[in-house]
Amino acid sequence: QVQLVESGGGWVQPGGSLRLSCATSGFTFSNYGMNWYRQAPGKEREYVAGISLAGDRTNYADSVKGRFTISRDNAKNTLFLQMNSLKPEDTAVYYCKNAANYWGQGTQVTVSA
Repeated sequence: QVQLVESGGGWVQPGGSLRLSCATSGFTFSNYGMNWYRQAPGKEREYVAGISLAGDRTNYADSVKGRFTISRDNAKNTLFLQMNSLKPEDTAVYYCKNAANYWGQGTQVTVSA
């Protein structure tokens, strides 16, 4: 049974940082590219970042480039998203997804003063 479980969300002030994790099981993690998406209230889900199987290639949405870093630990079957210099517009539910289109349940990130 494929499972993706996000954690690490919460409330943070503008300019702060959070690190999201996505613990996975039920599939061979190192064989799949992985992605982060987010969905803000009243908006469509949008792509945030992606990472290759070995973690040597990454890609980011323009809105987060230079502030967010995606990484993975294939030995621990875990995906990460380091988020720095957070802005109120980063407020959303953040989801991880594997290349076979399995999604986690999401973790809420709220950025406000």
